[in-house]
Amino acid sequence: MKLRTHKTTAKRFRITGSGKVQSATTSAQHLRHNKSKRQLANAKRYQDAALGFAKRVRKLLPYLGK
Repeated sequence: MKLRTHKTTAKRFRITGSGKVQSATTSAQHLRHNKSKRQLANAKRYQDAALGFAKRVRKLLPYLGK
């Protein structure tokens, strides 16, 4: 049986060329006017997911990192 990609997970995570799982940082959209420019600039970046969590994400995205 063919595996299916979990679409919600595919929208929230990305896999780099070296195989790391990355997710967008939080606090980028809500209540922006209270935050400093540095906070907003850092929130635009992606961060690496924890190793144990990355294994779960990979199972939901079977065809993304190949």
